[in-house]
Order: sequence, then C-alpha cells, then structure tokens
Amino acid sequence: MASSRTATWILAALGLVAAGTAAWWLQRPGAGTQAAAPAQVAQGQGKAAGAQAPGVEAAAVRRMALSDEAQAVGSLRSRRSVVLRPEVSGRVTHIHLRDGARVRQGQVLVQFDDQLPRAQVQQARAELSIAQANHQRNQELVAQGFVSQRSLDESAASLQVAQAKLALAEATLARLRIVAPFDGVAGIRNVHVGDYLKDGADIVNLEDIDGMVVDFRLPERYQTLLRTGQRARVELDALPGQTFEAQVLAVDPQIDANGRSVAVRAGLDNRGGPLRPGMFARVTAVFGAPVQALVVPEAAIVPQGAGNWVWRLEPGAAGQDTVARRVDVQLGLRRAGLVEVRSGLAEGDQVVTAGHQRLQRDGAPVRIVMQQPQAAAPAAPASQGAAR
Repeated sequence: MASSRTATWILAALGLVAAGTAAWWLQRPGAGTQAAAPAQVAQGQGKAAGAQAPGVEAAAVRRMALSDEAQAVGSLRSRRSVVLRPEVSGRVTHIHLRDGARVRQGQVLVQFDDQLPRAQVQQARAELSIAQANHQRNQELVAQGFVSQRSLDESAASLQVAQAKLALAEATLARLRIVAPFDGVAGIRNVHVGDYLKDGADIVNLEDIDGMVVDFRLPERYQTLLRTGQRARVELDALPGQTFEAQVLAVDPQIDANGRSVAVRAGLDNRGGPLRPGMFARVTAVFGAPVQALVVPEAAIVPQGAGNWVWRLEPGAAGQDTVARRVDVQLGLRRAGLVEVRSGLAEGDQVVTAGHQRLQRDGAPVRIVMQQPQAAAPAAPASQGAAR
C-alpha cells in the first residue's frame, strides 16, 4: 500500500517536471528563429523590392503664342460730352427735344423768352440804317465840297457804333436759344416749359456715343512701352463674353507722383454699339505682336533668392527609374497660370509640378503619379468694333 502510494507521487513529480521543461522550451527567447528566419528574409526582400520612389506630378514644356501685355481697369466715357447751360437768365418758352432722343449739330433744343431782345435787334437795325444813310450822304457832300472832312469822320464813327449795337443785340438774342454743339444723344432734361432759369443752370446732358474712350492707368515702368496707335482689348462686366478693340489715343506725359502711374486714353468705335458712358472696363494693353514661347505651369517654378529653378525629369542611367534634375531657368511673361521659360528647358521636357517637397537631392529617382495634359493655347477673343 505504501509502495503504490510512493510510486504515484513519483509519477506525478516526473509529469510536473516534464510539463515545466516543455513550457520552458517553447517560451525561451529566439524560439522558432531558425524556422522563421527564411520567411523573414523573404519578407524583407519583398519589402525592399516593393519600396517605391516618391510620387510626383509632371507636365510637359510646350510652345504657345504670347504677347507682351499689361492689364488695368478703367471707365468708359463719351468721345464728346457736355452739359447744356444757359449763358443768360430767362424763362423757358419751348423745349424742342425728347429725353434720350438723337439731335443734330445746330438744332435748337431749348428756347427762352426773347420778346425784348428781338425788339432791341429791330431798334438796332433801324439805327444802323439811319447811320448808313447819313454816312453815304456825307461822302457825297464832301466830294462836292459842301461839308468838312470832320462831318464825314463823325458819320463814319456813328455808323460803327450802330453796327456794334446791332451785333450786341443779335448776340443777346442768340443766347436765348440753346442749340446742340454736335451730333449726339440727349439725356434726361431737368427743366420744363415755364421754368425760370438763371445763367449756369443745368438743362440736359448731350453725349456723342458713336465714339467712346476708355481712361485707365498703368504702372510707370510701362511708360517707355506706350505709344499712340497701339492696340488694346476692352472687356466689360456688363457685357460678359464680348471683347472690343481699342486704340491708344494719348499718353499723359506726366507721371502721377501719388500712385506712380501714367494715364492712358484709348478710343473705341461704337457706331450702333451697346457701349455706354460710365461702364466699368477691364483693359489689356498690347505692347507687341505675339511670339512663340516655351511655357510651363507656374507650379513648376521653385524660387530661391534672386533666381528660379525647376525639377526636370530625365531617364535614369543603366535602366533605372526616372530621376529628377535641378535646372536653373530664366523666366519671362506670365499668362493665366503659365510662365514663359527663356532658357534652361526645351520643348517636350517633363517638369515636376507637385511633390517638390519629397525631392531631397539632385538625381533622386521619382515616380510620376499624374501627367498633366497639354492644354491648348488660349484662343484669341473675338473682337467687336475697330479702334478709332
């Protein structure tokens, strides 16, 4: 009995020792390293093989027509504009125009009460007639020796006074008629028949809208490029989608000391057109004929100090992936997200437009994740009207 119990205890102790040994063997550091080593090596090799170069976006250098231009804003004005005002006081008796109607040069627009001036004109004409008769009679008498030369001189002076009085009366009468100084379109009048107006009171504005001018300002650095006769394009917010041709008429010789800008006036032909004075205009002054230039997106340019450079993509050596090379460039004109490159690149070269921060060194391999399409050169807007 005692021996069987002892054997049982011995077997239990051996089982515990065997279990502990097995647990220690399985949980020891580096367990299964040798078995897993080949798998880990294969996995590491796979990661190294699958490691990718930094991704960038690229665009091709292309050629397009560019012209040297400058943009500004201005306002349209009539070629000729005037506010009609009387030179003398008087009461309005007739109004010979309708609001917004076309009028001709010399047409009587407003008539003032002229009864008294017309009577003065008749009186001056009668006095002139008497003075002329007296002077003619004195000339005959002097020729016959019946009167002295003094009498002839006095009659000549009286004739001149009568002529001056008639001219004064006629001028006063003429000032009571308001006439159109040029062909144009009348505005909205501010007077009615029966109104008594003092000299200088506003009656109506007259606009010659067959020809328009646009006044705008450009920075002083353009003053050496501005010439009369140059072309300009005018776009109006009130007429979207339409472009009008203008021609530079005058350049102010004085530079504005406050804004350091030069005033420019350009003319537009508006015969039968929709342009009206006071419209807000966006003006593009053209300084030269378009030239074929190499352009890249502005996003490709990396400024540094006083210079600029780009990352140009080139094929790697010995069959490697594409690599990025730093190239210094000289820039020129800028147009709508594009910039002219005057040196450093050739047509068809690929440049990085996004992902510059991932490029740490010159000649680093890269992966193109997006190729920007070559957009067509912007078409010249349709022009309406010839510059005058």
